[in-house]
Amino acid sequence: MSGFLKAQTLGDLFKHLFIMAAIVLLLLFLFFFVYLPSTTNHGETISVPNLAGMSVEELEDFLADKDLRFYVSDSTYEQGKQPFTVITQEPKAGEKVKEGRKIYVSINMKNPPLIKMPKLIEGSVKNAEMILKSYDLNLGDIKYVPDLAENSILRQFVNGREIKPGEPVAKGSRIDLEVGNGLGNTELEVPLLVGMPVDEATMLVTGQGLQIGSVIYMEGPNGEPNGTVLKQRPTTTDSVKTMIRTGQFIDIWVAGPQPVTPIQ
Repeated sequence: MSGFLKAQTLGDLFKHLFIMAAIVLLLLFLFFFVYLPSTTNHGETISVPNLAGMSVEELEDFLADKDLRFYVSDSTYEQGKQPFTVITQEPKAGEKVKEGRKIYVSINMKNPPLIKMPKLIEGSVKNAEMILKSYDLNLGDIKYVPDLAENSILRQFVNGREIKPGEPVAKGSRIDLEVGNGLGNTELEVPLLVGMPVDEATMLVTGQGLQIGSVIYMEGPNGEPNGTVLKQRPTTTDSVKTMIRTGQFIDIWVAGPQPVTPIQ
């Protein structure tokens, strides 16, 4: 009889332990999968909206309606965009975040920052375009002026004022250029080349800062020796001199057949 009661008591003990374990497991389940998610919005996310172009005044109410916040983390300057509008954001538009998440935004400045003017002088226009782009500056008007340095930049301007390399200039400014057209500003008399050997005529032309243009070979009408200059353009005579600017071309007609290597 006592043995039977002892066995029954031991069975009850296991039964009670099982019930207690089940209760603990149930409580843990309710805490982690019911109570905790309901208080922390576990699993609930919000898709981050695109804020680019929005003003700071719009942001607060717009994000508050979506249970989000914002913080201005940086300011920069981009041409063509309104001041105090969003340029970039983090997290990016479309990313999933929890409610109450702070969105970090970069705002466009009202006034462009000052940078040092790069050196464009003595370079080419093509090279200047690349340099200006890298400095967030814009190429303005190009004015060609008489100068033997063809396509070489002589001076640089901002709003009509000459600006030297290293001087402060606002980012986004238009830079106007003064460029040499390859022709000098000095006028001189056209040399008389008719009757001269072509090699001597070429040396005379280049020595005076001029250039040989077209060289046309033809038979001499009066039996002139091969290589003799027969005509020239512009024309000139001993009595009536024609004026020409340095850097310009003179075309010549030469007696004889065209050589294998043309005259340079």
